[in-house]
Amino acid sequence: MNIVLLSGGSGKRLWPLSNDIRSKQFIKIFRRPEHSIPMGSESSDGYESMVQRVYRQIKTVDKDATVTIATSKSQVSAIHNQLGNDVGISVEPCRRDTFPAIALATAYLHYVQGIGKDEAVVVCPVDPYVNDDYFEALKKLWELAQDDTANLTLMGIDPTYPSEKFGYIMPVTKDKISKVSEFKEKPDTKTAQKYIDAGGLWNGGVFAYKLRYVLDRAHELIDFTDYYDLFDKYDSLKKISFDYAVVEHEDDIAVLRFAGEWKDLGTWNTLTEAMEEKTVGDARLDDICENVHIINELDVPILAMGMKNAVIAASPEGILVSDMEQSSFIKPYVDAIDQQIMFAEKSWGSYRVLDVEEESMTVKVSLDPGHQMYYHSHMKRDEVWTIISGSGIAVIDDKKIEVTPGLTLSIPAGCKHTVIAGKKGLQLIELQLGEEINSEDKQKYDLCIDID
Repeated sequence: MNIVLLSGGSGKRLWPLSNDIRSKQFIKIFRRPEHSIPMGSESSDGYESMVQRVYRQIKTVDKDATVTIATSKSQVSAIHNQLGNDVGISVEPCRRDTFPAIALATAYLHYVQGIGKDEAVVVCPVDPYVNDDYFEALKKLWELAQDDTANLTLMGIDPTYPSEKFGYIMPVTKDKISKVSEFKEKPDTKTAQKYIDAGGLWNGGVFAYKLRYVLDRAHELIDFTDYYDLFDKYDSLKKISFDYAVVEHEDDIAVLRFAGEWKDLGTWNTLTEAMEEKTVGDARLDDICENVHIINELDVPILAMGMKNAVIAASPEGILVSDMEQSSFIKPYVDAIDQQIMFAEKSWGSYRVLDVEEESMTVKVSLDPGHQMYYHSHMKRDEVWTIISGSGIAVIDDKKIEVTPGLTLSIPAGCKHTVIAGKKGLQLIELQLGEEINSEDKQKYDLCIDID
């Protein structure tokens, strides 16, 4: 089975645990099943994120599934950090809505991964909260597309209430598999109930097709030769959704009805409903608390007493204390916050900002065992590294230095440098000094010396 997972979004509605480069799908709040195989740099506390959970579920249903994640450049490091390097990634150079993203991912599968044009692929969001029966349904959806049931085969989710958040698929019959008569835009509650009474299904953005189908449509709308040509032209493409570019022009569409659990965890309210535990991290509730959830990523304890229907979330980005229902209206308040990114996952580990001053920033850097930073330099800042745990090898202007706890290294501006963690990982405190400190001040180089 070939699957493309769409991984977009930004960190607005689940602030402060998410930010502009750490979307909701990377927050580790779900207890990982015992005996499951760890992926990427999963923490030892036994929690997994949405993307790790979905990837694990796919591999449970089909261990040979080819999984490709269509995403922005800002999420690539977090994906490698959490899933390792075996997953395929189709990187959007910039945001151009769902049709260009899906066309690029389809071209990636064919021209880079070598998957034939007559092979089917399933496209779905990366962050639904579902059980294994959902992935069994994805496999069935893939088989329907592979068997040419229709040019486009969708999954329709049996509604559990008259939602205003989703569009509706109107099937011709109420059979498990049916042709589609029409689509309905997001309605009000009263209209949604009418759609449900008529057999309407939620449109969760899950569909399958043969690669040839989308490649042909892409060539009709875009002048390109292969994946690399499409990638180079990507920033000039028209912003258009898959629905407008493809679905509205297709008459041969089928829908597979799915009646299992399916939740869109887009707000604190819905996210906490799916949490298996009331607290994650160092948090405590007294016996009077009712329907209170705490997620704490800080190294200090949180105590809640006598509270009802509330969520508390704490991270280096900030602290949220909110009534559960009001938490759905967080976005405009977070939009007004202009803040330095305080935490991020990288392909080699993670970093956490400890202190920001006018001409300095102090960062705690954690490298996973055997991983290394890019070999790079900065032109506008000096750095001072102090190793606090673990061991490894630093390379400064092509000179190797063994590093152990307590060692301090000075790295002047313009100096090429990296560090490689040993078998137990490595942590260091990085002091950045300069009048202009920003993430754009970085020049990467090939590391051409033997580090063994």
